[in-house]
Amino acid sequence: MTNADIIFTAGQQLAKEGKIGYTGKVFEAVDAAGTKIQVKETEPIHTFATWKQMGFAVQKGQKAIARIMIWKYAGKVNEETGEEEGRMFMKNAAFFSLSQVEAIA
Repeated sequence: MTNADIIFTAGQQLAKEGKIGYTGKVFEAVDAAGTKIQVKETEPIHTFATWKQMGFAVQKGQKAIARIMIWKYAGKVNEETGEEEGRMFMKNAAFFSLSQVEAIA
């Protein structure tokens, strides 16, 4: 499962629990059985770092809406060969919703 899949699934669950809202948009997807289904788009959730890259700051005092295990890459360049060496591992990350951030002026 990719990070996008993990975050999408977590977002759907958070919306069902009433922790985040929906955008009002609906899109078509295919479930595990191959059947086309209608899926409501949820409010976006991202990590602190991702919101910052997108030009937003988490509002002061806000607590993460969810903690989700996602894939992280750690790599370094081998000084002898010049090749990059790395590994993937699961990391528990804090996620914030759109309603918890504000645009950086």
